[in-house]
Amino acid sequence: MRNSLRALRAERDWTQADLAARADVSRQTINAIEVGKFDPSLPVAFRLARLFGLTIEEVFFDDAD
Repeated sequence: MRNSLRALRAERDWTQADLAARADVSRQTINAIEVGKFDPSLPVAFRLARLFGLTIEEVFFDDAD
């Protein structure tokens, strides 16, 4: 699964640590999600999408797309 977290963070000038604190996860989790080594749980994916005011589908994409 791919995602746009890095770009969304950059638009807001947030570090990985900033996003992690807002999403109540570790910075390492944000890094792993951004580089595609970890797919977030559904609650975390919803939290991340809500932080950006987007739907999950606008933040996360299927590799087949």
